[in-house]
Amino acid sequence: MKIPVYVASAFSKDKKGGNKAGVVFIEDSYALSIPQKMAIAKQLGYAETAFISESKIADYKLEFFTPKEEVDLCGHATIGSFAILLHFNKLSRTHYTMETNSGVLTITIKEDILFMEQNKPAFYETISKNSFSECMDIESIDDKYPIQIVSTGLKDILIPIKNVAQIEALQPNFEKIKEISQHYDVVGMHLYTLGDNRITTRNFAPLYDINEEAATGTSNGALACYLYKHRYLQQESYVFEQGYALNSPSEILVKLSITAEKEIEKVYVGGRGYYCETKYLNIDSI
Repeated sequence: MKIPVYVASAFSKDKKGGNKAGVVFIEDSYALSIPQKMAIAKQLGYAETAFISESKIADYKLEFFTPKEEVDLCGHATIGSFAILLHFNKLSRTHYTMETNSGVLTITIKEDILFMEQNKPAFYETISKNSFSECMDIESIDDKYPIQIVSTGLKDILIPIKNVAQIEALQPNFEKIKEISQHYDVVGMHLYTLGDNRITTRNFAPLYDINEEAATGTSNGALACYLYKHRYLQQESYVFEQGYALNSPSEILVKLSITAEKEIEKVYVGGRGYYCETKYLNIDSI
């Protein structure tokens, strides 16, 4: 039996670049086991593939698989999923809910931009830059900002880099990044640099067989919360640039809802997405 698998690009800039994800609708006529979902994700070869099914507690249920294993949440695969739903005229409202392993979250559609709600930020330990001496040039790390683990759904190590030239030139040791990610129980490392009204980022997650991603919603959501909480760049909306090292320019938007006490109440990550193509996979052979 062959099933359609849709390919979407999320967080694209001017309908170019972005981060591709597979999108699979699980229909009433068939079910997919976890090994089959992982096999489909591996066969497609994208960083994540989303599987959409019915939910008893939300409008949709979304599950996310890398080529290696299931993850609780994925920003770009969520944006890609709803871009596919838009493409096939399956959405008639501006507000939807989705069931994920990170809880029930909301999706808001504003013109051609999709915003997904994330969890409130959780801040974990800070790490000495010397811990990264075997996986990158630590002289490029900016001492003005602490290296910290932060999560709005998935835990990442946020690492400040001095300038754009250094973040672009950085040559990571993926095996060492994998070891450190395993040690700290994080998805990976999210590098960033501030300057000239731009925030440029790179993301490495080799522990999940993703050496580098062109756009990461959850990581930039965590980074926006980090910048706000520590008052390094305290504002309610952020624009992050990513993917240039992969020749896939991406733009990730983050909006923070702030209480009267100046605390982060809600986090929304958004961007544009578009349909790329449809592939057909034979699930009987998987």
